Amino acid sequence: MIREFRNISEVNGPLVFVEGVSDAGYGELVEFQLNGEIRHGQVLETTDRFSLVQVFEGTQGLTPKTTTARFLGRGLTFGVSEGILGRVFDGLGEPLDGKPQPFVDKYVDINGAPMNPVSREYPAEFIQTGISAIDGMNTLVRGQKLPIFSGSGLPHARLAAQIASQAKVLSSEEKFAVVFAAMGITFEEANFFIQSFQKTGAIERSVLFLNLADDPTIERIATPRFALAAAEYLAFEKDMHVLAILTDMTNYCEALREISAARREVPGRRGYPGYMYTDLASIYERAGRIKGKKGSITQIPILTMPEDDRTHPIPDLTGYITEGQIFLSRDLQHKNIYPPIDVLQSLSRLMQRGIGEGHTREDHSAVSNQLYAAYARGKEARELEIVLGEAALTDLDRLYVKFADRLESEFIAQGEDENRTIEETLAIGWRLLRMLPRSELKRIRDEYINKYLPKVES
Repeated sequence: MIREFRNISEVNGPLVFVEGVSDAGYGELVEFQLNGEIRHGQVLETTDRFSLVQVFEGTQGLTPKTTTARFLGRGLTFGVSEGILGRVFDGLGEPLDGKPQPFVDKYVDINGAPMNPVSREYPAEFIQTGISAIDGMNTLVRGQKLPIFSGSGLPHARLAAQIASQAKVLSSEEKFAVVFAAMGITFEEANFFIQSFQKTGAIERSVLFLNLADDPTIERIATPRFALAAAEYLAFEKDMHVLAILTDMTNYCEALREISAARREVPGRRGYPGYMYTDLASIYERAGRIKGKKGSITQIPILTMPEDDRTHPIPDLTGYITEGQIFLSRDLQHKNIYPPIDVLQSLSRLMQRGIGEGHTREDHSAVSNQLYAAYARGKEARELEIVLGEAALTDLDRLYVKFADRLESEFIAQGEDENRTIEETLAIGWRLLRMLPRSELKRIRDEYINKYLPKVES
């Protein structure tokens, strides 16, 4: 039921206090009418005396005496259908690509419905990103939440675009889609993402939501929820396997902090609201698989760590909620290695569920473990060489240093348009392992060594 009120008592930043509203619901949509213009807001808090409303388009020019608030009795919704594929929307679900609104099959609440833990299927099965450092050593599994931890100036935007363009499930019979949400990005970055999707043809199976840096801060809070509402529809009603990429979650959290400050809430760590963990969980936990449903949602949230600080509240809380992390390395970036993924610092906790016979290949786990061990020893020997000089190294240590150098330049490094299959990734791994004496391959069964090692050249 629509109710109108003219008793606005205070305007503070993006927030408006409306007196005398005792029956408003949390998240209820509000329209503000002023001088023929309509702005939209959402209820953040309600008491028996007033409702606190956040305004999406900003409050400039909004005055208590000339503004009418209409409470619409419903929350924010997004019109969904398969027609949203191939489309570009702004942070509030309005078309940005110059095309008309797509045909609407139904309207869904952007906050989604809680996923009953009992009805969840355990994440499993392989998603191929075409990037060896991920597919080979930190595998992405269907239904997983695997964030990318980056830093200012590192190429996380390029990596996000590449993953979105290349990611797929190996079965050609299963439908795959990408939902991409970017928050607080510049106009140039928005153009980069759109052009990247169009250039590779990935736009046809994708839905883009772009919130620009000059858009109202409050819109940034809604953007990932619009994207995940679209993902849930495609996954659980259209039986698609959906990869949801959310960048940059740091901008999202900064918007949370700004709104919290405007509400005069008691700040938590570094000024972020104390409920940020719960808020992030309400986004990340919308990934997964449901028993009896063919589709799935896999999430790759991307965040830039302020001052490369891993203990900062944003990466810290994200690490608690998600199932691993992909770290981008500034050292590898300085060596002109793209993508600069630090495979030793990275971790996919569900990797073993999505690899091996029937998923990728029988030798995948063993090859990955051996590459980890050899690369770690090579880096240790490299650091020893820096401190004590090459003369302090044994012949085997020097071999491991060369192995580490080649793993970085041949396995981790690859072209921005280079899309490697899992077989190509494993072949590169075997080629590198051929550098080492057979006696050093202690993490691989003899049957795999006999089957795969003779087929490659060092």
